[in-house]
Amino acid sequence: MSEAYFQRFEDIQPKEIFPGYLARLIHTPNNTINFLDVEAGGPVALHHHPHHQCSFVLEGSFEMTVGDETQVLTPGTFALIPSNVPHGGRALTKCRILDIFSPVREDYK
Repeated sequence: MSEAYFQRFEDIQPKEIFPGYLARLIHTPNNTINFLDVEAGGPVALHHHPHHQCSFVLEGSFEMTVGDETQVLTPGTFALIPSNVPHGGRALTKCRILDIFSPVREDYK
C-alpha cells in the first residue's frame, strides 16, 4: 500500500479533545478532518474559533446549537458553522461525528 495515497484508519492514534470525545484527526494542507466517537451525554460548551466547520452525524443523535438556533442532528443531517459563530451541544446518544475544519486546526496537531 502506498503511504503517499493510502493509509489505514486504524493507524491514526486517537486523541481525547474534550471529555468523552475521542478524535481521529487527519490533517491536509487545507483542512483538518476529525472523526469523533462521542459518549452519550457528552457536552461541548458554547465556543467559537476562526475555522469554518462542517459537522456530519454518522451515527446517533446530537443536539447542536449554532448561533441562536438549536437542532437535533441525526444521520443524514449536518451543520455548516461559519467562522467565529458560537456553537456547542451534547450527545443525546452515543455518536459518531465527522467534522471538517478549514483552514487546518493547528491546535489539534
